Amino acid sequence: MEYQQEISAAHNDPARLENLYQAARRARRLSEFTAGVRACYAQAPDNLLYAAWHCRLQPAAEAEHGALLSGAWRLAIPLSLATALVFALLSLRQLDLSRGEPLLSLLWAPLAGLAIIAFLALAGKQDRRRSLLAAAGLAVVGAYALFWAVQPVRETYRTLMLLHLPLLAWVAVGVSVVGLRPERDNLFALLSKSLEVLVTGGLYVLAGGLFAAITFGMFAALHVPLPEWLARMCIAGGGGLIPVLAVATVYDPNLKPIEQRFEEGLGQVISTLTRLFLPLALVILSAYLVAMLANFMQPFRDRDLLIVYNVMLFAVMGLLIGATPVHGQDLNPRHRAALRAGILALAVLATLASL
Repeated sequence: MEYQQEISAAHNDPARLENLYQAARRARRLSEFTAGVRACYAQAPDNLLYAAWHCRLQPAAEAEHGALLSGAWRLAIPLSLATALVFALLSLRQLDLSRGEPLLSLLWAPLAGLAIIAFLALAGKQDRRRSLLAAAGLAVVGAYALFWAVQPVRETYRTLMLLHLPLLAWVAVGVSVVGLRPERDNLFALLSKSLEVLVTGGLYVLAGGLFAAITFGMFAALHVPLPEWLARMCIAGGGGLIPVLAVATVYDPNLKPIEQRFEEGLGQVISTLTRLFLPLALVILSAYLVAMLANFMQPFRDRDLLIVYNVMLFAVMGLLIGATPVHGQDLNPRHRAALRAGILALAVLATLASL
């Protein structure tokens, strides 16, 4: 909002607008300046000065946006892996509550909220003190819920806690981003982005569930059952990957909520999702090929296994289509080469499995 007001005041002053631009570059706030120009241009499309600046800033804004998101992903991936490990450990049966519920069923929301707060604070320009206070408050809420979960209370109390903890975690994340007295525009933008994150997380859950079902089904068809503890850890760990990755997919932590890009659609989500699953698919398919060699004659005796093979091949085809970029120049050369190698490796493994 700060840059938008100053840009609006300089609607007919090219020198003043140039000075604002140079100041934004020195402060590394070009994305905020560009968002201000975009907003002013949308309000006054006939203003030739705004139109010229809008065209001028597109390449620079795209380059800076890509660089910032790349840095955010370098933090999001290890943080997601750490969260997945914690989720997997909390799913172990030895840690189940007195009535048999997994401990993770109670703590997943506070832990996911803490991971998201940490990501936004470390990857972006959030107020660190505010983030620490929000995280501390969420940790206290989680500890309070855990205390009452181990007490002999009515089942309805536990149910209410399970319903309200995700909401409280969401509130804590919101407080870490916009504070307790946010501007109306920022608050609405945050709510809008929260919905987008929720939908994105739902897509990750659906894709992850389908991926897990196909994986377990392939091994079950070969009569190679997975241990219960391994299945629980895999499912819980997969769930732990989702919160931070869903936020990183649609939210730029370097910008305020009002300055976010709301025009990115489902195509971006699908391409990101399938590329994240590419290394997992390589590991699973490699292990499955080894299991196939140990049960080489099974497909000739069990027709159901052929159906599993077909489902697997269709899943691999969908993964390859989604992971392959429509425009190769959208990726930098190093990422493009790594993606090409992964796609070729998965195609080779799928071909070997289909022989």
